[in-house]
Amino acid sequence: MTMNAGRRRVHDRLAAQPGVRSIRRPVLVDGGEEFDLFYVRTGEECAHPLVIIPGGPGAASIALYRGLRKRAAAAGLDVIMVEHRGVGMSRHDDAGADLPPDALTIEAVVGDIAAVLDDAKVDQAVVYGTSYGTYLAAGLGVRHPTRVHAMILDSPLLSADDIDEVRTALRRALWDGDDEETAELAEKVHRLVEDGVLTPAETQLAADMYGLGGPELLGRQLDLLLTDNDWVWGAVGLGTRLLMERKTPYHNEPDLVARIGYRELNYGAVPDGKSLDPAVALREMATGEVDFVAEPFDLIAAMPGFTWPTVVLSGGRDLTTPRAVAQRIVDLIPDSVLIDMPTTGHSVIDVKERSALDVVQAIYAGSISELPSRSAELDATPSPLGVRLLKKAISAAAAAESVVPSVVPRAVRQVTSTS
Repeated sequence: MTMNAGRRRVHDRLAAQPGVRSIRRPVLVDGGEEFDLFYVRTGEECAHPLVIIPGGPGAASIALYRGLRKRAAAAGLDVIMVEHRGVGMSRHDDAGADLPPDALTIEAVVGDIAAVLDDAKVDQAVVYGTSYGTYLAAGLGVRHPTRVHAMILDSPLLSADDIDEVRTALRRALWDGDDEETAELAEKVHRLVEDGVLTPAETQLAADMYGLGGPELLGRQLDLLLTDNDWVWGAVGLGTRLLMERKTPYHNEPDLVARIGYRELNYGAVPDGKSLDPAVALREMATGEVDFVAEPFDLIAAMPGFTWPTVVLSGGRDLTTPRAVAQRIVDLIPDSVLIDMPTTGHSVIDVKERSALDVVQAIYAGSISELPSRSAELDATPSPLGVRLLKKAISAAAAAESVVPSVVPRAVRQVTSTS
């Protein structure tokens, strides 16, 4: 993709926003060509700003998280966000062409973050990563440990072997039904899989919906599938994807950078041949290469050497980066603390923003040891308005057997415009 006139207008408008800057970065680590990497800084500057690294790979920073930065600045935080190379404002080379595949690696992205800290004249930062962003945050700790003042790992990744824990968590919740909360769900999932209704991609949507609204919300949607009301499932599925993925220019652009997840983090792991394998869905979603090559860091070996204060956030309904992975990280990092949020799904900063910012404030206040005792309070915090509206739309559609088909798409548009 080249930068056409419409994209250039959006790019220039974003570049003119307060706090947006660019630095020159090498396209390839060992090459001579450079490109413009963009970042944004919001709020009153302090000695240890908060660097927020979103998930993906594919999530942008500057446009997508504008509201978050505004609210964080109102709370007194100094926030830096880097536009990931290959995404949004950092997508193109000087000729306006997409960056080449070899330019898109985790090592290069970690180097970009360190270079932004240099440009912003920041010696040390509080680093907040969510989902894929936690691997980048930890990578910064591996390659540039002196730049980390403290770290928050929200819904974290640990290694290319995480797929084993993901399969276990997904099957325990939606296939085995081994607790009171999920037993009825599992029975419905079995019937839908046996009838060929719940495909691997639909199973991934079911896992996302479980994280978003729990067993009650997902159960209602499975009931719709069981009674052949699949148009409602499709409509709310579109809404969920728009809200959680936002596949739009300058918001979420996974097409170039998805290869990082597959090649370096084993997103498309070799299927194990059993039911409800998330690797199958991710392989089907891929638009390019899916084979794993190697991950850049050995975090299992490196994390015992992390000496800074670290908080790990984990949602009990997160079937993307399950609690077992978070617990293993806490066991590896000395004196780290785990915040277990039983009714929360994936990426706390997206689905429980206020709780995420409360944890950040505790980091600055030096009171992270008190956070585990606040788990229930943090878990009970309301979701942002966009998430709440989507949950309402899904519930309303499921409750009304005679609902007019145009109602749900209209609700979807309302949710995505609000968020």
